[in-house]
Amino acid sequence: MRRRLATRDLAAYGFLGMPLAMAALPIYVHVPKFYADTLGLSLASVGGWLLAARALDAVQDPLLGWWSDRRRASPGGRWVFVALGAPLLALGMVGLFDPPPWGPAALQGWLIANLVLVYTAYSLVTVSYQAYGAEISSDRAERTRVTAWREGFALAGVFAASVIPEVLRRASGERAGFAQFSWAFVPLLLAACLVTALRSPPAPVRLRDAAPTLESLGLPLGNAAFRRLALVFLLNGIAAAIPATLVLFFIDDVVRRPDLTALFLVAYFAAGALGMPAWVWLARRVGKSRAWLAGMGLSIAAFVWAFFLGAGDVAAYLAICVMSGLALGADLALPPSLLADVIDEDEARGRGRHEGAYFGLWNLITKLNLALAAGVALPLLAAWGYRSGPFGPGGALTALAAVYALLPCALKALAAAALWNSNLERGELP
Repeated sequence: MRRRLATRDLAAYGFLGMPLAMAALPIYVHVPKFYADTLGLSLASVGGWLLAARALDAVQDPLLGWWSDRRRASPGGRWVFVALGAPLLALGMVGLFDPPPWGPAALQGWLIANLVLVYTAYSLVTVSYQAYGAEISSDRAERTRVTAWREGFALAGVFAASVIPEVLRRASGERAGFAQFSWAFVPLLLAACLVTALRSPPAPVRLRDAAPTLESLGLPLGNAAFRRLALVFLLNGIAAAIPATLVLFFIDDVVRRPDLTALFLVAYFAAGALGMPAWVWLARRVGKSRAWLAGMGLSIAAFVWAFFLGAGDVAAYLAICVMSGLALGADLALPPSLLADVIDEDEARGRGRHEGAYFGLWNLITKLNLALAAGVALPLLAAWGYRSGPFGPGGALTALAAVYALLPCALKALAAAALWNSNLERGELP
């Protein structure tokens, strides 16, 4: 298990991260604006339904992780959940971005139903997919390579999800463009599932571990290192989710260059992908926690300046996108690798390994981050009088800039302080 994994096998494992990211980005970036601006639902109601659907979905993730742990030694292992979830995810994405021409009341019901379908299917796939990745190697440096490949492909998916809808929207209009994107997503997802399931590095099945019981759902909370890591991940995740939710509004109404949306998003995610090897290298030399802390500091130093931008500040905003994008690589590659290390403590204490339970709870926290970002930021802006469009009151645009830029920096500073005091790495974990 301590051998260096073949690059082609890691690439095969990581490939599935691409379509999964292509599904995740449009849901929390494009859905609010698509359903509010294009389809005519109120911004507050869309934010509320996103919060409710996320909250409902998050509850099931630990149960799916427990179920995945019980099946890992059975024929098909964790890949059974990937095979079940992928077609449902494809169906939900088409439903979400190619809705029928209904009125607001019926359309709200359609939105809720498809959000629940997409979130449930996404959880079926990602919990088992991530848990499998944590089982591939017991070497801590190799774990960072595993997560870096997965998140590197995820960045490629985000890159594609940033560019393709913009191109299709310009060519065919809002509704038709998003519909075409959702249909193109289907074959890519199914092909990636097949490649990843068949060509990923083998993960040893620990037959000595007893089948997890329902009590194993609480195992992560009994791990002090996990609790400290989860607090950092929660604060840092909310800090990242708020700008992701508001970025299209900020570009349209503050920078006022919606024609350059694709350029800004591509610069951000391309910088993240290009910077990923640097964070893997730094983590090898100074430790994962210290490397992640450096990434947080870079993100704050770059992003706080977004508050001071105004109409036409294209070059400044592009520079902020690049610098904060470089910091993104640390957020993507290092926390899941640290989580895999944290699970080692259970094994060292004779409690076995329950990757599904850990990643189920981890995904719950991820979704809580996104739910809080959409369910708090959007209604808050609506209460302050903000409405989408360049002719809103100046005070409301200042509120948008503050929620978009200053609030995330404050939360990320709290995350950095929690990480600094966490003692997650005492020369790496014991």
